[in-house]
Amino acid sequence: MTPREDAVAVVTDSTCDLPPSIVKSLGITVVPLKVHFGAKTYLDDVDLTADQFYELQKTSSVIPATSQPSVGDFIKAYTKLSITTKSIISIHLSSKLSGTYNAAMMAREAVFTRCQVEVIDSQSASLGLGFLAMTAAEAANNGANLRDIANLVRRVIPQIHIMLFVDTLDYLQRGGRIGRAQAFVGSVLNVKPLLKLEDGEIQPVERVRTRAKALERLYEFIELFPHIERMALVYSTVSDDIDVLMRRIEPFVPAEKVMVGQLGPVLGAHLGPGAIGVIVDQGTHNAF
Repeated sequence: MTPREDAVAVVTDSTCDLPPSIVKSLGITVVPLKVHFGAKTYLDDVDLTADQFYELQKTSSVIPATSQPSVGDFIKAYTKLSITTKSIISIHLSSKLSGTYNAAMMAREAVFTRCQVEVIDSQSASLGLGFLAMTAAEAANNGANLRDIANLVRRVIPQIHIMLFVDTLDYLQRGGRIGRAQAFVGSVLNVKPLLKLEDGEIQPVERVRTRAKALERLYEFIELFPHIERMALVYSTVSDDIDVLMRRIEPFVPAEKVMVGQLGPVLGAHLGPGAIGVIVDQGTHNAF
């Protein structure tokens, strides 16, 4: 799909985990977050790919840190887009997980004489955020105006559901993104914490003893939905488990509805190696 001239511009951030091919075809602008290894700073998925990051995470003695884009980063992006459009929708990582949304809001005020910017807190992450950006871009390229696109995105937000498990809560705890899953800290060793992202915050679900049981719980989560518009399976370092899930869900979720993606450096810094997630868009939002 070729973006329409003067269409509403769509901005998101690098935690959307969208493949470059989709970003390019839909005309989405992605503002990168930052990853810090000591004094060295990388732009998320620009200077540092996911594979490069996980290798560094495994071999470096330095614990990586992350930071949001600056207000200036957003002003630069909005100003550049204002040359060809006067309407921008900017959709970002949950405000309970990052200051990215707040930085975008501040930049919006700085460019109000140039263009109208609608900033939306996705209450989501990874391809949950990516699906929202895709929904906005598809609507923009079909001629929808800013108000209609914003209303559409807000209707879709409650339809996005995320469940994941991590090998350890250490990364979430160190990064201060653990939310209510703090309740699992200090529990029995060698369990897999099963988590969900609800209302934009990490919530505890269950502690399971094996990776196989965790995958079974993700499969059962998918089974809960009578209708799935589209779905994503995401991982940090272990893609074999994704293949297992794909084979399990094939009878009732067509492969063309499933996107497989790797968690980028910023999310990987907080979830750690071995993380697996399921993101379901249950649909029912096609009309404006």
